[in-house]
Amino acid sequence: MDTNTLNAFIAVAEKGSFSLAAQQLFITQSAISKRIALLEQQLGKKLFDRIGRQVNLTSAGQALLPCAEKILMSFDDARTVIDNLDSQINGTLSLASSHHIGLHRLPKVLRQYSQRYPQVQLNLSFGESETAYQGVVKGHLELALITLAPLPDPAISATKVWTDHMQFVVATDHPLAQQDQVSLEQLTRHQPLLPDLQTFTRQITAERFTQQGLNLEVRMSTNNLDTIKMMVSNGLGWSLLPQSMIDDSLQVLATDQLPIYRSLGYIYHRERTLSNAAKQFIALLSD
Repeated sequence: MDTNTLNAFIAVAEKGSFSLAAQQLFITQSAISKRIALLEQQLGKKLFDRIGRQVNLTSAGQALLPCAEKILMSFDDARTVIDNLDSQINGTLSLASSHHIGLHRLPKVLRQYSQRYPQVQLNLSFGESETAYQGVVKGHLELALITLAPLPDPAISATKVWTDHMQFVVATDHPLAQQDQVSLEQLTRHQPLLPDLQTFTRQITAERFTQQGLNLEVRMSTNNLDTIKMMVSNGLGWSLLPQSMIDDSLQVLATDQLPIYRSLGYIYHRERTLSNAAKQFIALLSD
């Protein structure tokens, strides 16, 4: 059992496909199949059920997956400990950012970091906070810049860097735009435009309505806040957006609610030794 074999196993488990796993690892499908066959032979257990085009983990595969992820994270951790000994700021930093942070918070930080540490290769991806969160939990990412989870996993270390003051907004010609004050109950009578229920931002929003015994019926959703802003400004509904995104195309609604905030920051796995590159990135975020 080696790291290449475990990487192949994890890739197939995550992709649910031998061909997609091969593409991800830049090897042939036959090579993936050989690695899985070798691992199954070593363990004496079948790890995947292959029914037609469907590839699913067996009970043995489900038991192995978290162990394999932990083994690979421990291997990476050992390599990081050794690399950190020479105090050099180099190597690869695997970093993920939410779309919102990537567009509105990160550009200046990335420019400064690249100028100070040109020897570091940034392996940077943009996506949803929740996807990046799981990437850190599973050990695939060293750092992630996200909307912080309301109820974080005990394995995650989370640090707030920014605070978003969230505002209820509509288009300037929306029926609610001229109201002196709007209640949450009034908002439930109009079309909300919000991220998916699985997102941390949606959970923060839904919690406020739930506290007052109100239910939100969301028929249109997207996890890109810039897209939501465009839809709201065109009169398609109301939303809850960061103050920093609000311009003349939107009308902020006065409500009877206490202010709503969401925390943005960085996370990493508590059991992982941070590379010198990651430590310097965190230091720059704290400046």
